[in-house]
Amino acid sequence: MYRIFCESYKNYINLFDKDNYRLRIANDFELLTDVGKYEKEKSKQSQQYKRLSDLLNYIKENIKRFPRLKAFLWTLQSRNIEAKKFNVANEEDLEEQAKLINSFIKLAYWY
Repeated sequence: MYRIFCESYKNYINLFDKDNYRLRIANDFELLTDVGKYEKEKSKQSQQYKRLSDLLNYIKENIKRFPRLKAFLWTLQSRNIEAKKFNVANEEDLEEQAKLINSFIKLAYWY
C-alpha cells in the first residue's frame, strides 16, 4: 500500500503545472514518500511537517469516512510517521488532501 501511494504521488505531481491548486495540496505528501526528509522536517517543526501532521490527524478522526486509509495509517506508523494536531492547516485543504490520498489508495493514479 505504501509503494502504491509513493508511485501514485509521483505520477500525480507530473500531471500539473507549478501554480495549480491540486498540486499545492499534494506538496505536503512529499514527506510521506521520504522518511529521512520527514524526520528532518519533524526535528525543525516546519510548517510542512505540521500541516502533514494535521492531515494525518484529520484522517484518523474521520476514519469512518475513509476506511481504506486505516491500513495506510498503520504503514505510516511503522515508519514512525504519526498523526499530531497542530491546527495550522485549513479544513478545506484537509478534506481535499484526504480525498486525494484515498484516490491514490484506490489506484486512481497508479500506472
